[in-house]
Amino acid sequence: MSTQKTAYIIVGPTAVGKTSFAIELAKELNTEIISVDARQCYQEMNIGVARPNKEELAQVTHHFIASHSIQETINASVFEQYALNKVDEIFKTKDAVVLVGGTGLYIKAFCEGLDMIPAIDPEIRAGIINQFEKLGLRWLQKEVSVKDPIYWEKGEQQNPQRLMRALEVKLGTGKSIVNFQNQNKVVRPFNIVKIGIEMPRELLYERINQRVMNMVEEGLEQEVQSLVPHTMLNALQTVGYSEWLPYFNGEIDKSRVIELIQQNTRHYAKRQMTWFKKDPEIKWCQSSTITPDQIIGE
Repeated sequence: MSTQKTAYIIVGPTAVGKTSFAIELAKELNTEIISVDARQCYQEMNIGVARPNKEELAQVTHHFIASHSIQETINASVFEQYALNKVDEIFKTKDAVVLVGGTGLYIKAFCEGLDMIPAIDPEIRAGIINQFEKLGLRWLQKEVSVKDPIYWEKGEQQNPQRLMRALEVKLGTGKSIVNFQNQNKVVRPFNIVKIGIEMPRELLYERINQRVMNMVEEGLEQEVQSLVPHTMLNALQTVGYSEWLPYFNGEIDKSRVIELIQQNTRHYAKRQMTWFKKDPEIKWCQSSTITPDQIIGE
């Protein structure tokens, strides 16, 4: 594979306009797009994950969109292998490829490789899931804080998937997952250009709030209702979906559901920016002025 090949990676917070710009850039480069979104890959999830619409998908060939089932285990390792295989395939006929998304860990896996964590006994994972389903998030948080205080100080304390992973690694290896997160970066056999898109926070939050209202109008409630039998799957433990369960149980009204989704999405966008701002390789551009020529010309 020639080192002249280039992977353009478009990152930024949710609702900032990554999808539309990535399509413009891919058309200019005459290439294809790989989504770097941990939720848009699920066939059963559409409205709540802000998947590109039919018109957008028709403009450029997309990959890792509705490519997997919520029954499958999809993680950074799965994405890394998927994306590297797809990039290799695309580079056989194209000089560039565009990746776009807001899942920071997946982007890190693609660019640098993953930490080599030993295989964990599946029974350990099953036991943790069983306890989590019975006792809930507070139990999980307490277990991690006690058994792996190193991770607890640095990790995502509200994310059950991350917490369960940290706990299973600690129970399975006797070591904190943090100990496995210091490997040397892998050097990929192609150029990587990282572009971040941002906009003033007030405007971004307005866009997020309006997007949530649009999702509700498009039928988000019905989409989530159809997935209720699968709510304990990791794929459904996510913003836009988990907020509906108390409503379906008669505990809160619909207006409160919408408020919670808007609030949690704003918090998610803030976490995304915190993650991406730590990467010095990302060149930041304002959404209002960024153009494909500006990126390709550098």
